[in-house]
Amino acid sequence: MDTVTRLVEEKPVVIFSKSSCCMSHSMKQLISSYGANPTVYELDELPNGREIDRALKKLGCKPGVPAVFIGRKLIGGANDIISLQVQGKLVPALMDAGAIWIWNRTS
Repeated sequence: MDTVTRLVEEKPVVIFSKSSCCMSHSMKQLISSYGANPTVYELDELPNGREIDRALKKLGCKPGVPAVFIGRKLIGGANDIISLQVQGKLVPALMDAGAIWIWNRTS
């Protein structure tokens, strides 16, 4: 778990993923579509990927990927991100984490 904590530290958005996971790909696309630049860790490409996957499962991610952290806080998997999106809370969460900035223009 220390590895996960270290990897999400000081990064506004972190996605733990597997390169072959279509849901991971969808979450990366959704978050990036708002202008965020998530840090992505492809567990199937990391030497300690299995260790990280086990740590994510201990944190409550079932399955282990995708696992999305926003503002160093575990948000969860695809269902959790989609739920935030539907409730209109994903963009505010990304803004609060400093992952995106939206400027209001007034004339």
